[in-house]
Amino acid sequence: MKGTAIFPRFRAVADQAVLVEFAETIAEEAYAQVMSLDARLALSPFLGFLEAVPAQVSLLVRFDARVADHLDVVRALTGLMQRPLLPRPDGILRTVEVCYEPEFGPDLSLVAQQTGLSEEAVINKHLAETYRVFMYGFAPGYAYLAGVALALHLPRKPTARRDVPAGSVIIAGGQCLITTLTMPTGWWILGRSTTAILTGDSLRPFLFDVGDHVRFKRVDRAAFVARGAVK
Repeated sequence: MKGTAIFPRFRAVADQAVLVEFAETIAEEAYAQVMSLDARLALSPFLGFLEAVPAQVSLLVRFDARVADHLDVVRALTGLMQRPLLPRPDGILRTVEVCYEPEFGPDLSLVAQQTGLSEEAVINKHLAETYRVFMYGFAPGYAYLAGVALALHLPRKPTARRDVPAGSVIIAGGQCLITTLTMPTGWWILGRSTTAILTGDSLRPFLFDVGDHVRFKRVDRAAFVARGAVK
């Protein structure tokens, strides 16, 4: 019988980083702890601190191995976590347009079958939620959005679809994502967006910041075409 995991948990990553884990599964409480420690580090960095990279349930803390070691970093982080939990910033509300027509959402009917909902009910549930940017990962601009309605929680498909266009709005489990590259995915494709996630600005390359909120806005095919997405 396995013992109960104790958090936070510290893991050495190579010789220049410590991974601080707050949970094994995605949860709002764990994410709040991730963002609070990230904010504390920004306010009170320890000697040798280089950067912190937040994820859904963990924070990767990089340091200069010439002036600190793993034990030094763990001590510093433990001290910071003993301070009161900092409130999370509200973040900015972003709107992302999405067209759910069958040519753009090839898995919409399958999601409806899997969940026992009509296609319109799937769309309405997807539109009804306010999502939160938990992290970036996997590819440039891939913002992992938490907040998918429980009724739409589905595991990844057993077989990935190839050549999924950029801008596809996809879900798996409790997460949603807008793709930025043409590539394969095993997530469920509900629609496609014309909202630019990659900004082209070197100082602010992505539309979202971690902690921002996202709402989806439905557009029809005519509006989608008018934005130059397809002809």
